Amino acid sequence: MGFESKANRRTFLRRALLASAPLLAAPSAPGAMRGAQAQENSSGAGDRAKWLAIVERVAQPVLEAISQQKLRATMPVEVAPGQEEARRQSTHLEAVGRLLCGLAPWLEAEPGNDPAEEALRNRYREWARLAIKYGTDPLSPDAFNFGSNQQSLVDAAILALAVVRAPKELWAKLDSPTKENLVRALAETRRIQPGFNNWLLFSAMIEAFCCKFAQPWDTMRIDYALRRHQEWYKGDGVYGDGPDFHWDYYNSFVIQPMMLNVLDAVETTTDRWAALRKPVEVRARRYAAIQERLISPEGTFPPFGRSLAYRFGALQLLAEMALRRDLPDGVQPAQVRCAMTAVMTRMIAAQGTFDSKGWLTIGFAGHQPAIGENYISTGSCYLCSAAWLPLGLAAGDEFWSAPAAPWTAQKAWSGVNLKNDHAIAD
Repeated sequence: MGFESKANRRTFLRRALLASAPLLAAPSAPGAMRGAQAQENSSGAGDRAKWLAIVERVAQPVLEAISQQKLRATMPVEVAPGQEEARRQSTHLEAVGRLLCGLAPWLEAEPGNDPAEEALRNRYREWARLAIKYGTDPLSPDAFNFGSNQQSLVDAAILALAVVRAPKELWAKLDSPTKENLVRALAETRRIQPGFNNWLLFSAMIEAFCCKFAQPWDTMRIDYALRRHQEWYKGDGVYGDGPDFHWDYYNSFVIQPMMLNVLDAVETTTDRWAALRKPVEVRARRYAAIQERLISPEGTFPPFGRSLAYRFGALQLLAEMALRRDLPDGVQPAQVRCAMTAVMTRMIAAQGTFDSKGWLTIGFAGHQPAIGENYISTGSCYLCSAAWLPLGLAAGDEFWSAPAAPWTAQKAWSGVNLKNDHAIAD
């Protein structure tokens, strides 16, 4: 990186951090006042700057390191006791694939009018392609493990999702050897039998990638995953994780975003699953409405269920529906923007979220290693990026340009006469 790009980056970060300052300072205020102050001080441009400052802080250590083929040499591997060797087999693919799945719509978006943001975006596009190049090159010191462990199916699918979300930047602009390496690497995970739960969608996502990019693909893996999840639907916008219901965020971490993107990826090739789109979308809108209502006036959400170390990645489905401009009736883009901004700035500011060198630690609000399951490692935590999907919308889009608006919990707890909430009938 030359002197000019470093200077641009310092300018961008200084501006973004200044924009973030009011909300980062807000936790000292009482709860009701804090929400009002955050909303009053919020603007679309200011919120976008805050989001991009978070992107830069979270993503830079990972992507800069792999762009220099130094990821394995520099990334710490925090794990549950006794899981060190197992997690080292997967954590680097986790970190990169998960970061790219959230960054992809922003990388794919058309240029905007902000030179600082465009310089940042172009740098991340280059780093993202280098990450795929070095991660799939068997001769690279940063080569990922594909197909050699169960976890690699999960994160190969998440990497495939990233490429599906950014076909121009993360597929068309790859050189031919890298495309071949990526296809080969993803195919290696076919030897792994997925669990009888949300993992079926990881296999489906890899086949959907192959369908979209004209590679040999297996219709049965997609069909089985989609049909099973229709059988596992529990009602009111929620699917079981397998036959059983789980109180966690896996409808957002995996199930609903994966189904939507699998259907997107195959629709230009086949209409075999076209009849599923309407119910899948109706349920997704309902679950997005639930997610928006779960965000408290103070910018928190309930810490229940597995994988809380993914932090604000728990809001992926809400972010996905905002990106698709398909939010539930009565939920305005600006209220989602303000609610998500409040959550992300609060979580990212929690003491201990980053180690001394800028890498994410295991935790929900700060460093809380006990919250991490045996499958959680440093790389896992980068699924927080899934909340960033609306950055794929242009700065002039209503999501970013509309004035600040209170979200549902803020309105409810301040006495606004809200319309009642109902389950969907399907």
